[in-house]
Amino acid sequence: MVFKIISNPKDINKKEWENFVQEHPEGNPFHNPQMFEFFHQVDNYKPVVLIYKGKERKILGVLMGMLQKEPGIKSFFSRRCIVWGGPLVKDNDPAVARQIIISFTELVKNKSIYIEFRNLFSTEKIKEAFLFSGFKWHDHLNFIVTLDSRENVIKRISSGKLRQIKKGLSKGAEIIKADNISQVEQFYEILKILYKNKVKKPLPSFSFFKNFFNDKSLGKYLLINYKNQIIGGIMCSVYKYTIYEWYIASLDNEYKSIYPGVLATWAPINYALDHHLKYFDFMGAGSPDDDYGVREFKSKFGGELVNYGRFVRINKPLLYHIGKLGLKMLQKLS
Repeated sequence: MVFKIISNPKDINKKEWENFVQEHPEGNPFHNPQMFEFFHQVDNYKPVVLIYKGKERKILGVLMGMLQKEPGIKSFFSRRCIVWGGPLVKDNDPAVARQIIISFTELVKNKSIYIEFRNLFSTEKIKEAFLFSGFKWHDHLNFIVTLDSRENVIKRISSGKLRQIKKGLSKGAEIIKADNISQVEQFYEILKILYKNKVKKPLPSFSFFKNFFNDKSLGKYLLINYKNQIIGGIMCSVYKYTIYEWYIASLDNEYKSIYPGVLATWAPINYALDHHLKYFDFMGAGSPDDDYGVREFKSKFGGELVNYGRFVRINKPLLYHIGKLGLKMLQKLS
């Protein structure tokens, strides 16, 4: 097969790139040119893209990932490449998949300690392409809510969660779309508390959230407002017919009777129903081997449990294990 791999964004026709992602059945926001430009402006992120063209000079594959690192002294031990929802390969052609994964790995392996594909759809048909390039499969669950009709969606949500939604709204909480950066700042402060006390993993700098707000084409902030204060919310990417949960946080302990976490999860479902979208993607529900309390919470919203898994390739084993050890120590000290 005659093909060409293009890795310089300046050499890529952005319209062709955008059209390929838009027309691909599994096309998602994490592979389109707008997301590339977004990440290009975020501190400590560097987007990388590969375009595969066949002999007729038509795009047959797109793969975009993010080189990430933490600021300061931690940068050397935190270099990684994360790929959300890819690769996108026309007709799941195994030859195209193999070549684009090989090329992508060669491009980023010396710049990252590990590469991780966080799949948003089944990659079973191209799994061998990953294994050929030294990736290992890891089970990872997710919930996807089908938004066929408001009546059916509400039937599938647990009665307990429906009561909490009604109670929170009846007590004066409201779901709003962020319309100023101050509201986003309040949401970010809640996120910082969550990541420090519970998640204990790196959180992007505020530039990430600010740039997302400024670029209206990427998605929405749906926030929980109570007595003129933001007490929770969710940052969602919206693309084609799907809304994706990206970051979510709430002050549940401080406002127990308002249920801001439940409202923040209901917010994108309600938004999607109002705007005739077809799916709400929770973007992950943990490994089936781990005791993950959030999975139980997410299961109450009527989604289908899927296991699209993740592929991980460790490029620098020693640094990888040092980094994991450092993260565990940080979690214990936090």
